[in-house]
Amino acid sequence: MNSKVVIIDYQLGNLFSVKQACEYLGYDAIISSNPEELLAADYAILPGVGAFNDSMKNLESFGLVKAIHQYINSGKPFMGVCLGLQLLLTESEEFGSTKGLNIIPGIVKKFPPDINHEFKVPQIQWNQIFEPSDGKWQNTALCVCKPGDYMYFVHSFYAQPDSEDYVLAKTTYGGTSYCSSVQRANVFATQFHPEKSGLHGVEIYKQWFDQNKK
Repeated sequence: MNSKVVIIDYQLGNLFSVKQACEYLGYDAIISSNPEELLAADYAILPGVGAFNDSMKNLESFGLVKAIHQYINSGKPFMGVCLGLQLLLTESEEFGSTKGLNIIPGIVKKFPPDINHEFKVPQIQWNQIFEPSDGKWQNTALCVCKPGDYMYFVHSFYAQPDSEDYVLAKTTYGGTSYCSSVQRANVFATQFHPEKSGLHGVEIYKQWFDQNKK
């Protein structure tokens, strides 16, 4: 395949597992923090595990904040994974308040404390994803999934978009129902890790690539 896939490197993230998933599907993905390489890509993926504020500082220092906006405004396919979803929102409550990329209007919130100590934070486990409404997964990368399918999660914070229109999937943890996937035009993102979610996760990547072929 000749399509150029760039996995955005800002010194925080599960870069190589994402690269392996792309290569398994036949795509030659490169890991890069170069804004020019990002803008020249046919597909862009923003992974991430770590602190929101450190991530935004690193993206800014590499000149990637402006480049990400330019890339998304070009209409080319963009995917976020885990922290890569959260960074798309307007701001995060982590360490006070930190501004995000503001691609998806909304806020990133921390899971509330569990008084019964039954649910640990961070959530590190397999959990289920559900459609917010019937048929919402049609013509999206989640069309290969069934409501109730299990995906792998690792996170302490969750995204809360301002509009339900952007919410593509929901998950419940510790009594909190939260957004576990978003879609806005050419931007798709998951709170869970498709590359660590077995065959279902690989199929999500495959659908995302296939549905965005030129």
